[in-house]
Parts: sequence; structure tokens; C-alpha cells
Amino acid sequence: QVQLVESGGGLVQAGGSLRLSCVCSGPSFAMGWFRQAPGKEREFVAAIRYTGRTTAYADSVKGRFTISRDNAKNTVYLQMNNLQPEDTAVYYCASTARFTTTQAMSSVTNFDSWGQGTQVTVSS
Repeated sequence: QVQLVESGGGLVQAGGSLRLSCVCSGPSFAMGWFRQAPGKEREFVAAIRYTGRTTAYADSVKGRFTISRDNAKNTVYLQMNNLQPEDTAVYYCASTARFTTTQAMSSVTNFDSWGQGTQVTVSS
């Protein structure tokens, strides 16, 4: 099982930006970002396949967040712009080495390796 290490979380005012990074210790077919707010279930944010040409986003972040990856560094990024208080959550990086359909990239159960999470707090 691969190890994932996230970084880049923090406190930002509404309208601000943050960039999350996740380093993966092994190969992955797809990588994704999920988030979990207090008292809520973990939810899909964005995902990307190995080539970088196929991405998926939750409706709530489309147009504001961008996922990308650098395969030479085994790293996936999440650029978050125009952050809002409802984006406050612990953000988790996930990966899978299995073939993943575009539809399955938004499923928590599709990913088998997870990072420890990084806190993102957006103040109003």
C-alpha cells in the first residue's frame, strides 16, 4: 500500500486561495481529493487520472478548484481559488492503482490508499 502525505492547508479569508499538495510513494492510476467537515460524511472534491487528461470535479467546486499532477514527482495538486466558509474541512488525498472509470473517480470506495488529511479553514 502506498503512502500519501498532504501539505498546504491553513487558514484563509473568504475569497482567498490555497494550494494543496500530495506526494504519493508509489504508482497510481488515479488520484483524488476528498473533504470532510465536522459532523458530515467524507465527500468528493476532485480527481485525476494518470495522464492528467481526465479530471472530475464536484459541482460545488467547479470553476474554483483545479486538480493537476506531476508524475515525475508523484505529486497531485489542488489549486483552490475563491474559497468560501463552506469549503472548511479536512482535505484528504487518495489514490488507487486500479483502472478507474470517470464515473468511479468520485467514489470514496474506489480509492484504497489515503493520506492523514490537512485542515483548510476559511473565515468569513
